[in-house]
Amino acid sequence: MSSPFPIPLNALRAIEIVARRGALAPAAEELGVTIGAVSQHLRRAEERLGMELFERTSAGLRPLPALKAVLPQLTGGFAALQEGVAGLKGRDEHVLNLTVGSVFASRWLIWRISKFSALHRDIEVRLTVTSTMVDLNRADIDCGIRFGHGQWPGVSSELVGGTAYQPVCAPPVAKRLKRPADLARVPVIQDETTMLSWDAWRSDVGLDPAITLSGPTYSDASLAFDAAISEQGVLMAADMMSADAVSDGRLVRPFAHPVEGPQGYWLVVARGRPETRKLRIFRDWLKMEVPASVLGYLHQGRG
Repeated sequence: MSSPFPIPLNALRAIEIVARRGALAPAAEELGVTIGAVSQHLRRAEERLGMELFERTSAGLRPLPALKAVLPQLTGGFAALQEGVAGLKGRDEHVLNLTVGSVFASRWLIWRISKFSALHRDIEVRLTVTSTMVDLNRADIDCGIRFGHGQWPGVSSELVGGTAYQPVCAPPVAKRLKRPADLARVPVIQDETTMLSWDAWRSDVGLDPAITLSGPTYSDASLAFDAAISEQGVLMAADMMSADAVSDGRLVRPFAHPVEGPQGYWLVVARGRPETRKLRIFRDWLKMEVPASVLGYLHQGRG
């Protein structure tokens, strides 16, 4: 009787990870083997199937149409296996493992997580703060918060907030800003990691595109925030992230002119993963707390 699995499970897992991530290294890390071993998995699988699975390009490995068509089934299947194993050993419904970026963690979540804990004392939130995009299919990750357009492969996403943005700066810097053209006379902080568009904001306020904006450059978004607070210049920031600093007077919005961008903060979960009670509770809390944080700022008369 022929085997229903002509490809070993580890090889299938390697194929799924490489197809989803476009590289051998993530599969090697997750499987605990060398990159060479992952490459052997792929080669032998292709030999057994009698077909190529990947296109080798300068940008990485890209799944060919046949593999791309079944990738959602492979991803969903491994997610179901992980859930099954977790069920055997007893998934801890009292621990929510959340991965977030440094800005969301330091400028918004860390100041509010105690509210969540007070409301739900039976759930402990464990944060993985990183600038890298963590694989949400990992068994030790329940969900994440990502900033972007909400379209990531293999992920279900729900908008949390943060689509409005505008320049912010410390009060002493703001005294030098009467109109947008005055930005040419103060340092403008360059955040190399940002997705917020100065060009879109300049166009919306009618600022001459020929006017040059320059200032200190940071490769860490959280440090760029600190630079703005320490009077180093003007920073483009999401209103959701700057609300607390504006509310307590560390930052101001000199032009009071936000624009809506196509990107925002999203609650993300591996597609196909069943919703747990702890995840549902956290989602419901975000739906209440995000608008409340904005309203709290507006009620102080600074919106």
